[in-house]
Amino acid sequence: MNLPVSIDNLTKSYSDGMRRKRKILHGISLDVQPHEIFGFIGPNGAGKSTAINLVMGFTQPDAGTVKVNGLTPDQSQSRRFVGYLPEGPRFYENLTAEELLVFAAKASSMDVRTAKKAIDPLLDMLSILHVKKHHIKTYSKGMKQRIGLALALIHDPKILILDEPMSGLDPLGRNQLKRIIIDLKARGKTIFFSSHILNDVETLCDRIAVIHQGRILFCGETKDFSDTSGELENKFVNIIQATKEHHAIK
Repeated sequence: MNLPVSIDNLTKSYSDGMRRKRKILHGISLDVQPHEIFGFIGPNGAGKSTAINLVMGFTQPDAGTVKVNGLTPDQSQSRRFVGYLPEGPRFYENLTAEELLVFAAKASSMDVRTAKKAIDPLLDMLSILHVKKHHIKTYSKGMKQRIGLALALIHDPKILILDEPMSGLDPLGRNQLKRIIIDLKARGKTIFFSSHILNDVETLCDRIAVIHQGRILFCGETKDFSDTSGELENKFVNIIQATKEHHAIK
């Protein structure tokens, strides 16, 4: 059985501009199972977005492997299975939502007629149907986040990879997106997302991975991570702080 996302011993470094390399990921490994919601959490600079960029094939690893539905990211067929929402998505802002989604659908090999039938229900689900014919430059930050999610969903992918999907959303928007993610799982989708909002992770995720300084500190069921008080956030803060103190002593 092909896993939706499989990361094995993944290492990545970037030049610091002074002929030295800074290692961002130190041989991380994790698997995302079919039909689960998997949370990828860690502090700023932990390596979350770097790992997601490698999964999407935007950059190449120094070592290790990534597979998406059994295919490597450099195999174009792998993208048919994936809907992707980057952190801080950017668009051609002189397009309308409808024009943008038709373009995205065609890029995903959908015919225009099928795409146009899918657009209204999708925008309605995201509460932005009323601005379908408005230019994206007129959208608020939260509305742009919603149209970014619409782009990820337009071709009805099996796997969703979402980098900070709650960014820019107010509490009502976050609540709506959580309900959408739960519904997508019920429809058989697999969702892999990073987030700083640990309450949302605790509510939504079947399993999580905690990453800090490019290393996986925990990977397993969400319920197995919480501390004795049942608070995921407390355990998260404690494990990150303990790692910092360990490295400070060394």
